[in-house]
Amino acid sequence: MSRLFFAFPAFLLLAMRAYAAGPEHVRSAGRDYVRVDDWARGRDLQVRWNDADHTIQLSNRFARLAFSTDPHQDGRHVEINGVNVWLAFPILSQNGHAYVSDLDVSYTLNPVLSPPQNPPGLRIKSICLDPGHGGRDPGFVVARSQEKKLTLLLAREVQDQLTKAGFNVFLTRNSDTYVDLAERPAIAHRRNADLFVSLHFNAVEDGRDEVKGVQVFSCTPPGATSSNAGGEGDTRAVTGNRQGARSMLLAYEMQRAFLDNLSIEDRGVKRARYAVLRDAAMPAILIEGGFLSHPVEGKKIADPAYRKQMAKAVVEGILAYKRAVRG
Repeated sequence: MSRLFFAFPAFLLLAMRAYAAGPEHVRSAGRDYVRVDDWARGRDLQVRWNDADHTIQLSNRFARLAFSTDPHQDGRHVEINGVNVWLAFPILSQNGHAYVSDLDVSYTLNPVLSPPQNPPGLRIKSICLDPGHGGRDPGFVVARSQEKKLTLLLAREVQDQLTKAGFNVFLTRNSDTYVDLAERPAIAHRRNADLFVSLHFNAVEDGRDEVKGVQVFSCTPPGATSSNAGGEGDTRAVTGNRQGARSMLLAYEMQRAFLDNLSIEDRGVKRARYAVLRDAAMPAILIEGGFLSHPVEGKKIADPAYRKQMAKAVVEGILAYKRAVRG
């Protein structure tokens, strides 16, 4: 009996030490990483390695995540509840384990899995829509389609639908006029916007028949480079980082709304320091709603009925965000 009495505290002490140690961390290239399976268990997520498609799959009844561990692919991809999200840094493989950067835990994963909550009584009422380009800046021009005209048409449709849903909505431009990039988030700030949504379309020269789909950007977190920067360039903190968690959540909900409402390719939630995101003092995103250069997608974007459906997706993305933050 006495042996059992003394053995139990010893076992308990070991367990307590293991718990106190917390998840395993490593440091690489000046960055801190946490072991994926340790982090998952801390969130009550079951972990399963799938060697067939080179993924680590995490799941519980609330969420499903899949991290890519394929050495021949970009390790920055994670799928969250069916939505493709770009990490700031690739998954790190070391000693038979996978690690995700602490920065991505804080700025990419946590905002989606544990949405920040608005204080009681703080409601999302005022939306600033930013139709990209305008005036002397036409944006992308493909045949007779000009990005500046199509973004304004989409913004007016979104404004109409959001107004009917009970929001106060205003645009950074209401006609074919040029508005300086720095002035766009400034307009939103002066009019006390709760959210800033910049509307754009895309185009490419090469691969016109293949490149298509939607991508939504939020501001790049401090310490990271933007998704399309190839690991080079700016890493400084900017004004847009003050609402980084909310902007990330808004981008995720918007991407999911587009995928749910449109038959469109998922190019992922990404990060950028575009001026309109960098200088925004409120949650802000930039939507690239498709490629004007794609022979099929470009025709859809020019179709008023399709733009109405796209506007519905924007509205549903905002409503999903509003529910998530209890605003």
